[in-house]
Amino acid sequence: MIKRLQEKVISRGSLSREEALSIAEMPGSQIFSLIASANTIRDHFRGKIVGLCSIVSAKSGACSEDCAFCAQSSKSRAVLDVYPLLQKEKIIEKAVEAKESGIKRFSVVTSGRTLSGKDLASVAAIVSDVKKLGLLPCASLGLLKKEALLLLKAAGLDRYHHNLETSEGFFPRICTTHSFSDKMNTIRAAKAAGLSVCSGGIFGMGETWLDRIDMAFALKELGVESMPINFLVPIKGTALGDKGLLHPFDALKIISLFRYTLPEREVRVCGGRLQVLGEFHSLVFAAGADGMITGNYLTTSGRIPEDDLKLIAMHGFDY
Repeated sequence: MIKRLQEKVISRGSLSREEALSIAEMPGSQIFSLIASANTIRDHFRGKIVGLCSIVSAKSGACSEDCAFCAQSSKSRAVLDVYPLLQKEKIIEKAVEAKESGIKRFSVVTSGRTLSGKDLASVAAIVSDVKKLGLLPCASLGLLKKEALLLLKAAGLDRYHHNLETSEGFFPRICTTHSFSDKMNTIRAAKAAGLSVCSGGIFGMGETWLDRIDMAFALKELGVESMPINFLVPIKGTALGDKGLLHPFDALKIISLFRYTLPEREVRVCGGRLQVLGEFHSLVFAAGADGMITGNYLTTSGRIPEDDLKLIAMHGFDY
């Protein structure tokens, strides 16, 4: 079956939901056959180039939203730094560090439902300076409308990041202060503004395989260019703080599922990859990934760029 699905995808056939479910239901004993096939699909459509990006937490905490996974949530009791929008000079310093590490994309990330007009203007100026460094500027600023996104694009923004997080059906169990439709509308507004879109989700929050498949097909419908795959790292004080980690084979299967479902798009492995995959971390590219965030994340630790660059080179990839 794996070979048949691989041939269908490579011949540009679209997987049905039933076929995607058959991948999800594969036993662990077949995981290495599955990731070998996903590797072939990635090689065919994406080659051996890894897209690297780095982020800066430009505004932290004091969020009105109640996302169950997030340390910055209004209901979180987690201990974290809370600060307003950083000064432009501090953010540009981080962007320069990213460029010197060989990273091509740099994203400005802020907490909260959306940005005030003042902060939006400040981020637009930051975006302009990031672009002048020769980096591809990205941003993750919450729920924005087309007018705000057009302002950012005019400043030089290349890509907007806004995760769906999970399926429409599971979403109300992780957030009640905004809706799945709100997220879909923001992504559509970003596309309408002419921006590339990065959107994915977090896995291991209690969702089913059907939820994971539903989210993959929603992203396919939206036509996003890049899909960040995050694995939940439970944070003490959050609503999901007592969750266990995903099994690494499930994590690899999720990466492969997204490669099968959206073969021509970037599959970017992000938060939780070290904690969840452990000794299997080096298999992310074999499982179908062709992108990653390097460096630290918003409220969890990541990996220094030098180590990721060594991993990329070890697999014979470029970036």
